[in-house]
Amino acid sequence: MRSRKLLISNGYHKYPPSCKTKCTQIIGYTLSMQTDRADRLKQARENAGLKSPREAAKRHRWNENTYKAREGGLRDFGVEEAKEYAKAFGVSWIWLVSGEEPQSPANRAPVMVPLVGYVGAGAEAYFFAGSQGELDRVDAPDGAGPNTVAVEIRGDSLGSFFDRWLVFYDDVRRPITPDLIGKLCVVGLADDRVLIKKVQRSRTKGLFHLISQFEPPILDVAVEWAAKVKHMVPR
Repeated sequence: MRSRKLLISNGYHKYPPSCKTKCTQIIGYTLSMQTDRADRLKQARENAGLKSPREAAKRHRWNENTYKAREGGLRDFGVEEAKEYAKAFGVSWIWLVSGEEPQSPANRAPVMVPLVGYVGAGAEAYFFAGSQGELDRVDAPDGAGPNTVAVEIRGDSLGSFFDRWLVFYDDVRRPITPDLIGKLCVVGLADDRVLIKKVQRSRTKGLFHLISQFEPPILDVAVEWAAKVKHMVPR
C-alpha cells in the first residue's frame, strides 16, 4: 500500500515536510504578493479621493474591519473582491490582483468629483475661494467627465424637498448658447452672482429672464456664462 506523507500547504502548492526550504520560499512569495496587492488597494483608494479605509468602507457599505485587514495586508482578497474594489475606485481589477496591467482603464470616468460651493437663499451659489476651492469630494454621477463639479443645496431655495441635494454640472458655455434656453442651469451674471435658474429669452437682444419656482423672476439680465444642470441627487 502506498504510504501517506504529511503535507504542508500554503494554499496553492503542497510539499512534504522535508521540503522546508522550498515551502518557506513559496510561502514568502505568496505573502509578498499579498502585501503588494494591499499596497495597490491603498493606492487606488487614495487616488479615488478617500482619505481613510474607514471612509471607503462607509461610502461603499463594506465591512470596515474586513476592508481594513485587506488594505493592511493582514487578509488577502480574490478576483471577485478585486472586481468590486476596482469598480469602486475606478481602476483595473487585473492591476489590483497582479500589477500587470495599467492601473486605470483607458478613458475611465472619475470616481469622485470636487464639491466647490453651495446654493443658498435666492438660489444663489457661493463658491469656496482660494485654498478652499474644494471643500470635499463626492461620488461622481453617471456620465461624469474631468470637468464635472458639484454644489450643495442648503435650505429651501429650490424647494424644501431638495435641501442637501447635490447639483452637478460641467459644460460651461461662455457666452450662453441657444440650446440652454428653457433648461435649468447654473448661471453666472455680470455682478458675479451665480444662480441656479431656468433660462428664458428676453425681448431685449443679449438679455435673458431667469425663472425659479419659489423666487421672483429676474428679468432682462445679462448672462456671462451658463452650464446645464446635468444631475441632481440627494447627498
